[in-house]
Parts: sequence; C-alpha cells; structure tokens
Amino acid sequence: MEILNYAFMQRALIAAVLVGITAPAVGIYLVQRRQALMGDGIGHVAMTGVGLGFLLSWSPVWMATLVSVLGAVLMELIRWYGKTRGDIALAMLFYGGMAGGVMFINLAPTGSNANLTSYLFGSLSTVSESDVTAICALAAFVVLVTVGLRRQLFAVSQDEEFARVTGLPVRALNLLTAITAAVTVTVAMRVVGLLLVSALMVVPVAAAQQLSRSFAATFAIAVAVGVAVTLGGTVTSYYQDVPPGATIVLLTIGAFIVLTALAAPLARRRARAAAAAEPSGDPAECAIPASRGAGDGIGV
Repeated sequence: MEILNYAFMQRALIAAVLVGITAPAVGIYLVQRRQALMGDGIGHVAMTGVGLGFLLSWSPVWMATLVSVLGAVLMELIRWYGKTRGDIALAMLFYGGMAGGVMFINLAPTGSNANLTSYLFGSLSTVSESDVTAICALAAFVVLVTVGLRRQLFAVSQDEEFARVTGLPVRALNLLTAITAAVTVTVAMRVVGLLLVSALMVVPVAAAQQLSRSFAATFAIAVAVGVAVTLGGTVTSYYQDVPPGATIVLLTIGAFIVLTALAAPLARRRARAAAAAEPSGDPAECAIPASRGAGDGIGV
C-alpha cells in the first residue's frame, strides 16, 4: 500500500492503533462511574502541559502527561475532601488548563498557536519517533492497568460502598483510574487531539453497550470499534486531506448510529426468545426483570 511507504504515516498508524485500544479501555470505567466528561477536563489541563513543554524546551508529550496526572489527582482530592462540587472542579480544570496552555505557548521562544493547534485537533504529519516511543510506553501502562485490574476497577466503578465493604482500596483505585485516564489523554492527543479525545473514550463504549450487557463483551466491542475508527480516520485523513481528529470522531458517531440500529431488532429477538423460554404457568410478578438500559451499567 502506498500509505505505508511514508515513515510519518507508519508512525501515525501505530499511534492510531494504540489510541484505539487505550481510549475505550479507560472509557468503559469512566462511563460506569458517570464521569464521561472527565477526559474532556483532563484534555484541557493537558494544554497547560503542552505549553510548558514548549516554554521549557522539554517533550510536550511527557510534560502534558505530568501535568494531566497532577490535574486528575487534584480533581479526585477535591471530590473527596473539598466542599466544592465535582462539576465546579471540572470547570476550573477546563478554563485554567486552556488559559495556561495558551499563555505558555505564546511565551515560549519557539511556540506559536499553530503548534498548539496540532495538539488540540491532532496532526498526522507531526507524530515523531520520540512521540511514538512515548505513546507506546504510556499505552502499555494503560493496558496493564485496565486489563490487569479489570475486576477491581469494575467493582469500584459499579458501587464504591460495596467495594469498600469487600476490602478493596477504593480511594487508591479511584486515583489509579484518574491517573490512567490522564495518561490516555496524552496518548491520544497526537492523533485525535485534546479537544476531541473524550469522544473516543466514551462513544465506542456507548456503542458497544447497544449490543452487549456483559462487561467482557462490551470491553472487546468498544476496543474493536476504537481501533476501527482510528485506523479508518487516519487513512481517510491521508487520502482526503481532512483533519484526522474530526474524521475519527465523526466515524465513531457513525459507528454508534449503526450499532444502535442493529441493536433494536437484536433486542426484539432476545425478548421473543426469553418469552418463549418462560414457563407459561408463572404469574407475571414472578417474571425475571428485563435488563437495565445502556445508561444503567453493564452486567458482569
């Protein structure tokens, strides 16, 4: 394929696959915790890290990772100990992060708004070898946490009180989830952009929930959708000369619409099968309740 003859596209495709895996892998826990906008808030904080990277002549990816992690930890601490509500904490992260990023990038000797734009909306041609190295290392951490601790993270995401009673370190796991989300944002910013990364963390999970109620199947479908849309968006961006981040997000929304359309007849078929298998003599009050909706959680 012609696209593989160019080194910058090889790097972009590697980054796209890693983003497609990591974003939904973290997003499934954020959706369960009803913190779908957390990735958006962290993305705004990461702008400050990018600006500091240019100002201090350090790697913007690693600096954004550090600042994002600190911001995510701060948000969790405010949620635990502060009287300020979570939505106000998110608002402070939004506006403070954006303002800091714009200020630092303009103070940097080699910085400009054009540099910041490539991080805000993604840029295929600017993914360097050092970026790929950083993305691979960060993605390995995300996969290790989201897969290796999936039972514990799922339990905390579903019911913190129950998880605490069973002896799980709830606060430590909440912090780990926030840190992993922050790392995922910096993994994705070179491909999909900081302003659009939250969509890639949430929409594939919402699409997968249309087809499955089990955690394992939802996880697998969400990751499959993530990889498909990031690769599809990257290839489309190359051939059609369109923004990669916007293309990926639009494809993700398209996948959600398609899977939602497929889910309706599938749900009716399951309902008919359940009705056929139900003993005819049982009274209505003994019937097994229907499964919860997509927004109510995922069964184990």
